[in-house]
Amino acid sequence: MKPSRPSPPSRVCSSKPAPKVEFAGGKLVNVKPAGLPVGTTISVADLFYSVPARRKFLKSETTELGHIASLVTHYALANPGRQFILTTPTQQIVDCSPVERLAERVYQLFGKQAFDELIEIPVVSAAFRAAITEPELEPSEEKARLTVYGFTSRPEVQRPNRNGIYIFVNRRLVRDRLVLHAINEAYRNILPSNIFPATLLFLEMPYDEVDVNVHPAKIEVRFRRSQFVHDFTRDAIRQALMSARPIASFAAAAAAGVAPQNAHAAGAPLSAAASLDPAAPSIVPRAIIPAMEEIGLGSGVGSDGGFDLSSAPLQPIEQRFAFESGAAFGLPAQAGASGIATEPPAPNWAANFAGVNGDAPATLPHPDQIADLKPLGQVSSSFIVAVNGEGLWLVDQHVAHERVLFEQHLEARRAGRVESQRMLMPMILELSPRQLVIYEKIAEELSANGFEVEPMGPRSVAIQAAPAGIAGSDAEKLLTEILDGIERENAAISIETLQAKIAASTACHAAIKVNMPLDQTKMEWLLAALAKTDCPMSCPHGRPVVLRYSIKEIEKAFHRI
Repeated sequence: MKPSRPSPPSRVCSSKPAPKVEFAGGKLVNVKPAGLPVGTTISVADLFYSVPARRKFLKSETTELGHIASLVTHYALANPGRQFILTTPTQQIVDCSPVERLAERVYQLFGKQAFDELIEIPVVSAAFRAAITEPELEPSEEKARLTVYGFTSRPEVQRPNRNGIYIFVNRRLVRDRLVLHAINEAYRNILPSNIFPATLLFLEMPYDEVDVNVHPAKIEVRFRRSQFVHDFTRDAIRQALMSARPIASFAAAAAAGVAPQNAHAAGAPLSAAASLDPAAPSIVPRAIIPAMEEIGLGSGVGSDGGFDLSSAPLQPIEQRFAFESGAAFGLPAQAGASGIATEPPAPNWAANFAGVNGDAPATLPHPDQIADLKPLGQVSSSFIVAVNGEGLWLVDQHVAHERVLFEQHLEARRAGRVESQRMLMPMILELSPRQLVIYEKIAEELSANGFEVEPMGPRSVAIQAAPAGIAGSDAEKLLTEILDGIERENAAISIETLQAKIAASTACHAAIKVNMPLDQTKMEWLLAALAKTDCPMSCPHGRPVVLRYSIKEIEKAFHRI
């Protein structure tokens, strides 16, 4: 405030005159009574009167206004119970009246289309402990609790960058690699590796559990018990995704396919109420928060550039937390929120979060709608054509079977019942030095997943058995793929992540292939099995499984509506 003249008059209900306090150049120059309504008003004038040289470092008016709009949006999300108005001489950019729920504030800022693409992360809270796998504390032992809630995008809403991820810790906008990694882990086996969601995430915790003095601008934080924060956040988001289980439609899939090309197009208005002319595009670019280095899939938790496993396999737990139903959007009005933008120049703050699937239908199909699918036949012996009362459906038979096998394999692994089949003759495989190091690290987990591999010399191994369903000729390729996949990740991964990677590779090799004719019975079985999975919308590698052409879209295409 030193290079400006702030003047903050303030009045409370019990005081009659409002004291008006005036500063100039960082010094108190005047205090006098003023007749004003209850509340506090801060006026800032002559920003650079004492340091005119700083004016030379300002960007264009549009760029600076973008920074202001971004900051106001952050404060508006963090304080839904307060009114926020941002105007210019020609445009009303933000006008948010006080609301009780965070969902209403998100709707005000981003509009109905973006709001409909989000899944609520219900309020989830747990006592801090050293690790998520430790037993929960007794009520008398609880000293501090972590609360997580917010919104995250449906799997069919796919972004080419992380500009749509915004993280708030205790109402403060932060940039944190650990939380970003947790979000990425929640979408593992749901989104492709280089695709990102749109997320508004809010974390609440006691102030002694987080260090905010890591960065001069208070943008970065360090958690006291980072592993617990990471795992709890990941599981909260994952549970919300499992509860929603949406499926992409033809229109949504097409919009997602062109998203990377349109990622840097001009942004849409902040909301219908945020512009004097809702049809006109906003001239406000997003504010740029200092960039952070690109984060790989495996970076973040315990990452040191090498490979390590967290611990020996743990016994399966039915449910780590008592997650509540996410049917309502009622969230505490006082809870904090904020967002982060970590990529180079892009559209405005709201455009980063909204405006991707402009052609998406008003209602997204639910997996319950595929339970009664009737197969009609195949296209190119690769895609199943099916119908029901909802419309016409296309199912990629390979990735559909892959999703079914993936979840079956994970369930069997957690129960310790993965079946294997022995080779008629052992297959000898020579490993590179890096592959050999990784093999020694994960040999125990490979054995638990149906492999029987024995060392046969300094750098060779013999595959004696492979998971059931894997052809003998594929066993060598599968083991190499697992070892190389972990090598590419090049970071510490948990046992759970390792199990998912092995299950995904195994399912891919064992699944029905393309160009494979299927009779009516097999198609009916596959569709029924897919409907029972947790994530029928995508394969373990993130590719879409099912596309729907709804009755409404068909009628529209034939100009009947």
